[in-house]
Amino acid sequence: MKKVISVVGARPNFMKVAPLHAAFRRYPEIRHMIVHTGQHYDANMSRVFFEDLGLPEPDVYLGIGSGSHAVQTAKVMIEFEQVLLRETPDLVVVVGDVNSTVACSLVAVKLGIRVAHVEAGLRSFDRRMPEEINRLVTDSIADFLFVSEASGMENLRRENVPDSKVFFVGNVMIDSLVAFRGQARTSRIKATLGVADGDYAMVTLHRPSNVDSAENLSKLIRLLEDLSRFVRIVFPIHPRTKKMLADCGLLNRIENSPHVIVCEPLGYLDFLCLLETAKLVLTDSGGIQEETTYLGVPCLTMRENTERPVTVTEGTNQLMGFDYEGVAVEAAKIIRGEHKKGRIPELWDGKASDRIAEIIAHHCCPK
Repeated sequence: MKKVISVVGARPNFMKVAPLHAAFRRYPEIRHMIVHTGQHYDANMSRVFFEDLGLPEPDVYLGIGSGSHAVQTAKVMIEFEQVLLRETPDLVVVVGDVNSTVACSLVAVKLGIRVAHVEAGLRSFDRRMPEEINRLVTDSIADFLFVSEASGMENLRRENVPDSKVFFVGNVMIDSLVAFRGQARTSRIKATLGVADGDYAMVTLHRPSNVDSAENLSKLIRLLEDLSRFVRIVFPIHPRTKKMLADCGLLNRIENSPHVIVCEPLGYLDFLCLLETAKLVLTDSGGIQEETTYLGVPCLTMRENTERPVTVTEGTNQLMGFDYEGVAVEAAKIIRGEHKKGRIPELWDGKASDRIAEIIAHHCCPK
C-alpha cells in the first residue's frame, strides 16, 4: 500500500483537499492521511470547515498558529519533518500558496520524498505578495504539478518546467462547490441575517494591501457606507481585518452602519449559500474570484493583479485595484443589471479531483 499525505493549513486548503480525500477513497491501494499545520487555528476559520466539508479529523495536527512569515514557515518545517520521518510517505500533496504549502514542500524534497502541487502554475507576477513567492518556490521543486487553468500551463512552460511533470486537470475548488451546492441551499443563514436572494452584496477583505493601512481602511469603510445606501451589505469579517479596524478606531463605525451586516467568519455551507444569490461580491480573495465565476455572480476584486486571470478573461471578475470611486461606479452598474457576463472555464466541471487521484494512483504512486 502506498501512503499519501495531504497538507492543509488555511481555509482555502480545506475546500481543495476535501474532494481529493473523497477521490482517494476509490483507490484501496492508497492510504491517504491529512496533516493540518494549524496555520488557521480559530474554530470559525478551521474546524467548522472540516465539519461542513465532511473531512475526517486530521491524522496529525501541528498547532503552529500565527507568527511572521519566517516564524510560521520555520515552525511548520520543524514539526512536519518529524511527521515525515515517522510516517515515511510515498508522496506529499500540497495545495494552493500559503506558508504551509512551501514549508512542507521544502521539507519533503530535502528528505527525498516526492511532492505534488495542486493549483500549480498560477502567477500574479507581483513578488510583493508572499503568496507569489510561495507559488514560485513550490512549483520549482515539485515533482508533479496539477494545473487549474490554461494560464498555469503557459507559465510553467515559460519557466521551463518539463511537460512530463505538468497535468491540466481543472479546479478542485470548484469540485467542492459542485459537491456541496445543493446542501448549501438548505442553509438558514439568509433568514438568520435577514436578507433575501439578490438584495445584498457580499464583502470579504483581508489582504495587507487593503487592511493594514489606516488610510485604506478609512476609504474602504466610506465605500461600504456609500454602497449600503443602494444595497445591503453582508460583511463576514476576517480576524485580521477586525483587529485592524479596532486598532484604527473604525470597528464600531462599520458595526453600527444601518445597512451593513457585520458577522463572524462563516462556515463553508453558509458562505456558499450567501455567495450564490448575492447581487455582487467585493473581495480581495483568490478563491472567491473562482467561485463567483462558476456561479455567474459579478465580482469586483480590490487588487491590482490576479493569479487567476481566467476569472477576468472568461469569468465575471473585474480587477479594481484601489480605485474606490471606480468600485462605486461599477457596483452601481451591477445593481442596475448592467454587469459583465461570463462563462465557466475549461475543465471546471467538478471532476478535477478524480483526475488527480487517477494520475497519482497510476503515475505518481504506481504499484
